Amino acid sequence: MNQNNLSSFNTSATNVANSAVNSTLSDTVLWTALITPFTENDSIDFDSLAVIAAKQAAAGNGIVLLGSTGEGLALTLVEKTKIVEFICQLKLNTPLMVAVGGHNLPEQTAWVEQCNQYPIDAYLLGTPIYAKPGVVGQTQWFEQLLNTAKFPCMLYNVPSRSCAEIPLQTVKNLSKHINFWAMKEASGDINTFLAYRQAVPEVALFSGEDAMVPYLANAGVKGLVSVCANAWPAPTKRYVELSLANESKTLFPLWNNAIASLFSVANPIPVKILMHLQGEISLPNLRAPLTHLELSSSDDIQRYDQQIKAWFIEQNSLLTSTKSLIQSNQAVGA
Repeated sequence: MNQNNLSSFNTSATNVANSAVNSTLSDTVLWTALITPFTENDSIDFDSLAVIAAKQAAAGNGIVLLGSTGEGLALTLVEKTKIVEFICQLKLNTPLMVAVGGHNLPEQTAWVEQCNQYPIDAYLLGTPIYAKPGVVGQTQWFEQLLNTAKFPCMLYNVPSRSCAEIPLQTVKNLSKHINFWAMKEASGDINTFLAYRQAVPEVALFSGEDAMVPYLANAGVKGLVSVCANAWPAPTKRYVELSLANESKTLFPLWNNAIASLFSVANPIPVKILMHLQGEISLPNLRAPLTHLELSSSDDIQRYDQQIKAWFIEQNSLLTSTKSLIQSNQAVGA
């Protein structure tokens, strides 16, 4: 992509005060951690990328670019830049969040400075990987990124990947920062979620574990940053809405089993294979060291794909019947 195309972006709206957490962010309960499709020669498949991004926007889902599901750490700076610019130029009617992750603070700061010029809506700030910093180190890390950002930020707790949790004291230290909007909590531990909820009650707390949403509804979860929404954009949106409304009767055991099938080997291997089988992306390829060959059988993901689609058809039918009944009652009352 030509760097000169940057001039086509309308950046006037992106340089507003840092404190503006707009209504679109506040109203978005599902963010899809978008995969990055590749071609046979291992370059970015922009045709497939446009298709899957448009389907997320049509479902009303926010899009997270270049996270772990998007294989962001396996992409070059040039590739990441091209992806962000490409998605921005699609002018999708949905919020965009760009992931910031690694262990080199100057590089990540420069990445935030670069992305500040794009018409995006938020950043996902990951815990520095491998180094295992403590309270002071993580406070300094996040504070510098928060200070640099021109958009609201979601801090990302994912100890399974970073090897270190974000300490409670760190989030307390940062709680009054004007750009600290939300957290993505992906420890899979409800006690950790509750500890963050109590430490920073004013911060929007999203689950980073697809299967945890129904269990966290009464604990104050705001929504979900999802992997499975890549394969099931509209059904996952309905799953989240039902979970948040405490209407989870129809969700079990189907959704637990379906989600588990997408994590039978390292993410995003199963979801990319399923999307290829669905015809959403041209190839299931991943960047090394990940490979689609890791999944020995696609039987489970295909079976649950059909079950999720059937569930969603039934949900839509119930919704249509309910609306018709309400309209009939209103007509009688008139």
